[in-house]
Amino acid sequence: MATDIGDVPALARLQQRALVVGLIGLAAGVLGAFTDTDQFFRSWLIGFLFCLGLTLGSLALLMLQHLSGGEWGLVGRRVFEASTRTLPVVILMFLPVLFGMHELFLWARPEAVQADPILLIKAPYLNVTFFIVRAVIYFLVWLLCSTLLNRWSAQQDEGVGLTPADSVRFRVVSAPGLLVYVLTMTFASVDWVMSLDPHWYSTIFGLLTVAGQGLAALAFTIAVLAIVFPTGALGQVVTARHFHDLGKLLLAFVMLWAYLSFSQFLIIWSGNLPEEIPWYLERMRGGWGVVAMVLVVGHFALPFALLLSRDLKHHSSLLSKVAFIVLAMRLVDLIWLIAPVFEHDGFPVHWMDVVIPVGLLGVWVFVFAVQLRRRALLPVNDPYFKEAFAHGAGH
Repeated sequence: MATDIGDVPALARLQQRALVVGLIGLAAGVLGAFTDTDQFFRSWLIGFLFCLGLTLGSLALLMLQHLSGGEWGLVGRRVFEASTRTLPVVILMFLPVLFGMHELFLWARPEAVQADPILLIKAPYLNVTFFIVRAVIYFLVWLLCSTLLNRWSAQQDEGVGLTPADSVRFRVVSAPGLLVYVLTMTFASVDWVMSLDPHWYSTIFGLLTVAGQGLAALAFTIAVLAIVFPTGALGQVVTARHFHDLGKLLLAFVMLWAYLSFSQFLIIWSGNLPEEIPWYLERMRGGWGVVAMVLVVGHFALPFALLLSRDLKHHSSLLSKVAFIVLAMRLVDLIWLIAPVFEHDGFPVHWMDVVIPVGLLGVWVFVFAVQLRRRALLPVNDPYFKEAFAHGAGH
């Protein structure tokens, strides 16, 4: 059974191309920063949130797999783990957000706070110092969960902690870790996205963010496994039924995201409150209305219809194409959430809203590929690995 993928040509090419794309995108972003600093920070925030979603979505799926078991998680565990090990780089990506707080957040400007009664009421929570403190807490919690799970997994590879009793520690961290992730990501989504428009609020927004991150991470995992699968590195283990299981899970996440998105829209639209409804009105007219329709079709209707096909889910190449569509729509969704706060006229999408996120994604994928190639792709020393695949032969 081949599990060492350090020399898989497809991953080496992915690593090289990602670095090239990342450097070109960031170079263009730096040039854009000299022409429009405010737009640079806005576009950087979009790119940061996209990369953060891949990292934390993978962390959530990793903890979910340790809790639930199953072959779908065993074949994808190394991808999840490599994604979580990019968290230090994502933290560095957050630094420009801190430098651009005054340009991004209305509540970070003292003169605006003094002139707005709503911002004065929210000032004990929405202030620069507490914002930074909360961010530090979020990242420390996520780093702790990621570090423990990756360290223990590495010890398994080295022959330490190979009994089912030893594997209990993964669940001891994953059970509360999954809950803490949902809570911290809910607050982080309020801080980093919802507070861009401090007069608007939604009680579902945190769960919607979590669902979007899980969807993005799962789509990325499917795409990576589809790249590795044809090389033969996993040909003896990963079969069409594994992609079928991942495809079914992807369909479930697509439906969950759509359900939460529609629920948020229905509640706010039916309520018709002046504090809430302008947020949707701004995103449903002009060019932003076209983008909204693209999301309805590309983020839900198209992947939903395609993923209903059993044959498609059995073909890794076809399933990976659907995964790439989902990933592209995740970026469009972030642009649709953030850019209308600042762009009210003209063509709705600024070129930096695409170039900078793609550049950051290139850097993120490069670091991910480096991490993925450092370990065996399958956790063959996991005490449940042989049992799961032995019983899965007739699945």
